[in-house]
Amino acid sequence: MAVDLESLSEATSGALGSLLSTTILYPLDTCKTKYQVEVQDHGQRKYRNLSDVLWEAISNRQVLSLYQGLGTKNLQSFIAQFVYFYGYSYFKRLYLEKSGFKSIGTKANLILAAAAGACTAIVTQPLDTASSRMQTSAYGKSKGLWKTLTEGSSKLMCLSTQCRCKVMIQASDPDEDDDKTKRAQRKPRKTVSSVFCNIWKKEGIPGFFKGIEAQITKTVLSSALLLMIKEKISATAWVLILAIQRYLLLTRGKLKKA
Repeated sequence: MAVDLESLSEATSGALGSLLSTTILYPLDTCKTKYQVEVQDHGQRKYRNLSDVLWEAISNRQVLSLYQGLGTKNLQSFIAQFVYFYGYSYFKRLYLEKSGFKSIGTKANLILAAAAGACTAIVTQPLDTASSRMQTSAYGKSKGLWKTLTEGSSKLMCLSTQCRCKVMIQASDPDEDDDKTKRAQRKPRKTVSSVFCNIWKKEGIPGFFKGIEAQITKTVLSSALLLMIKEKISATAWVLILAIQRYLLLTRGKLKKA
């Protein structure tokens, strides 16, 4: 089966761009996640604002804690962008070939982008959950990727979550839940509805937008870096893929002659 080289080039450059942008902005992402996970108890908060998370890490000489789970996040970002860009480029090319149109309309474009995004979310959701849990673990107590995935299998299937609720479900540690059940009656696993009600009772409407400034900043910067880096390496990736294809064809030809 022939490989779609153009889609492969788009996917490779997009994935590499995502890898670099994720690495650069990861401390901001960790601060945002830790800030969102905190719930106000009895009118007291550990973090008054997002910068408190950063200063806590600096004052405790645990700056490296802001990079916990970076490997998992990079893996998730790389796979996510590769699947998305490859899927979108492939579906777009297939649509144009089958329809005979020279350009793609807005409606079709949205459908194709949504389809590629859905495939990406399904494939990378477990890694996203594992990364969130690693980010919120105490410094030095973050578990490996495989252990995090296997212990939290019930939470890895929470695909239909919103904003802050998703992060709080992902961040909860099954080991902590098990320790609590030894001292008290077992409580049901966190769900979107239970987290939603908990935030509503303790923090009200502002609680659902906690960390929104960091999320907007991260999204804008991440998108800008991703597209900038992708454009820079897109041509290089295309040349590299063509060179590899040519090398494979030459090698195959020599083997046939031999």
